[in-house]
Amino acid sequence: MSLPPEKASELKQLIHQQLSKMDVHGRIREILAETIREELAPDQQQLSTEDLIKALRRRGIIDDVMKELNFVTDNVDQELPSSPKQPVSFDRQSTLKKTNIDPTRRYLYLQVLGGKAFLEHLQEPEPLPGQVCSTFTLCLHYRNQRFRSKPVPCACEPDFHDGFLLEVHRENLGDGTRMADSTTMLSISDPIHMVLIKTDIFGETTLVASYFLEWRSVLGSENGVTNLTVELMGVGTESKVSVGILNIKLEMYPPLNQTLSQEVVNTQLALERQKTAEKERLFLVYAKQWWREYLQIRPSHNSRLVKIFAQDENGINRPVCSYVKPLRAGRLLDTPRQAARFVNVLGYERAPVIGGGGKQEQWCTLLAFLCRNKGDCEDHANLLCSLLLGYGLEAFVCVGTKAKGVPHAWVMTCGTDGSITFWESLTGHRYIHKPINPDEPPLAEQPKPLYPYRTIGCVFNHQMFLGNCQPSDAVETCVFDLNDESKWKPMSEEAIKSVCAPGATTSLPPFPPLCASTIDASVTSNEIEMQLRLLVSEHRKDLGLTTVWEDQLSYLLSPALASYEFERTTSISAGNEEFQDAIRRAVPDGHTFKGFPIHFVYRNARRAFATCLRSPFCEEIICCRGDQVRLAVRVRVFTYPESACAVWIMFACKYRSVL
Repeated sequence: MSLPPEKASELKQLIHQQLSKMDVHGRIREILAETIREELAPDQQQLSTEDLIKALRRRGIIDDVMKELNFVTDNVDQELPSSPKQPVSFDRQSTLKKTNIDPTRRYLYLQVLGGKAFLEHLQEPEPLPGQVCSTFTLCLHYRNQRFRSKPVPCACEPDFHDGFLLEVHRENLGDGTRMADSTTMLSISDPIHMVLIKTDIFGETTLVASYFLEWRSVLGSENGVTNLTVELMGVGTESKVSVGILNIKLEMYPPLNQTLSQEVVNTQLALERQKTAEKERLFLVYAKQWWREYLQIRPSHNSRLVKIFAQDENGINRPVCSYVKPLRAGRLLDTPRQAARFVNVLGYERAPVIGGGGKQEQWCTLLAFLCRNKGDCEDHANLLCSLLLGYGLEAFVCVGTKAKGVPHAWVMTCGTDGSITFWESLTGHRYIHKPINPDEPPLAEQPKPLYPYRTIGCVFNHQMFLGNCQPSDAVETCVFDLNDESKWKPMSEEAIKSVCAPGATTSLPPFPPLCASTIDASVTSNEIEMQLRLLVSEHRKDLGLTTVWEDQLSYLLSPALASYEFERTTSISAGNEEFQDAIRRAVPDGHTFKGFPIHFVYRNARRAFATCLRSPFCEEIICCRGDQVRLAVRVRVFTYPESACAVWIMFACKYRSVL
């Protein structure tokens, strides 16, 4: 059987949960140890895959797993409310291959054994069975592998019990099939990035904690097994405040033949920290010198938005160039404009601040931004720039201001013909930049800028950082010849590479890959549409009005919603002629038709309905009174990676005009 790509991650999660529930990994370890004792000749170094499978078959493990997986598939409707209501069948051999552990590869088995001291949730009552409550979800990223725990109710001692099998692979060419030994693994400095997300009863997400787990202590522990207590700290202004503790067990699989001494492990980690600290110190010295030289060009440069460092969610100052890296979306996104649309539909939310005093700065690491599914303008700009770099464009993040001097970040691409295009990451809009020449005669016609940007202080990507040193920092008069050092003061590319290149320092968070959406667009569209019909009927009943729905008219609204999304993605308008012709045919002579389309990036029907009612035009449709009133509503959900959604809703009515 071949599954559609969007179901693969759901299916893997189902199998993973069932295997954890059965403690399959523990049973396999016992059988492997027993088989090695009984069957492994002294001159053999390792078991083959076939030997292990035979041992598992003899002891009935595989049959048990298959029975349990069939049980799960019978109940897939309850597990996955967003999946189509149809049974899923498994091919016995392909399932075995997918769930089988390759004994020639090295794995790190990370188990979360529970949480405690989440004091913010001390007073929360235990939820009743079936009651909707706020939940915690733990997201992990390690060397291009991403995992997500099952949601657990928020509590002082959240019931985390999940296991994640992380492959510790080498990256050198030709080493892919060889098992990594202790010494090789000690040189792998990538941490395990853990992000804790809270989801409230309305589906709103909050970033609770972001933690980088140093896992290599397991290499110096007895039998390659160790237990850790991880203290999670808050984010932003609360980065020095503990939010809770996780109990974690790390285990190498297969077990290590030879563990390293703890002293060797500690020495390696200390050397890496020392090397990182020295590189960061040298870059800071260089950045200070660069800034002094920049101010010497013109004292007024002191007021320009030249941002060399930015704080991440943990309150750590990092060079801005480290927030950008060429990012390939695989087959999840096809074009740069589609990438811009994807970034646009991720939610916009400024970093929370307690009390007044202006904006709280927080540039999120990419994993934290993607898991929370929303962030500030800098997070959007960094992601869009990374995706455009992945598509082979020369892209930069621009830091400057919008109207009224509000700080802002957006993206710029430089064409090979010298053309400059601005990309607004929050809306997906693109603007061609045509500079105004301030030396032209007063009556000379100048291009009128359509973009909302006022000033620009600097531009940067993963390799370059340039400060604007033109007489004026106004965007409309700015010349974007980045090779002209009289207009743009560059930083040394070598200095940037020393702290921002992949693997340059151990403090650099690695970039996670994008994940396919787990949302079924058709099912979700149907659910929201049914909820909206109910809300409209209730609203009209309160006004003393009856409601008659016309399904055919609702269906005719679909092409309009599809063309709106197509236009957002491609900037090309198409298909409206057919929609208008169909509506003219559906509305009899003497009748009036009214339609109201609106767009959201969330899936909460009640919240969307409340927003729609705030529009006088939409309220006029929903509360329509008259002769032969027929109502229609159509919802179309367009899915993007990371379960981001563009939700289009169109309300319409037709009624007989009475003179």
